[in-house]
Amino acid sequence: MNVNSPVETDGDDDAVADTATRMVNVRHMTPMQFAQLGVKQVAYVKPVMFNGAPGFAIHAADGSPMAVAPQLDTAIGAILQHDMLAALVH
Repeated sequence: MNVNSPVETDGDDDAVADTATRMVNVRHMTPMQFAQLGVKQVAYVKPVMFNGAPGFAIHAADGSPMAVAPQLDTAIGAILQHDMLAALVH
């Protein structure tokens, strides 16, 4: 997996810029790092009951609730309007 993160340098003029792409093994990520993975790029949709009616909850990648939509296509449309990727959870 590629992530953008600060890279430490040794002061060399040819050193890598402040941010660079590097490989990260997800098996060595902390739970907090994993929860933050994709928070601004991915939203999850899952069916729920809301005020006694079926709906679709939209959550950020870290599980934070964002919205509830009455229909699946409405939920996905809202996610796409915010330049995020939709993932279904069931």
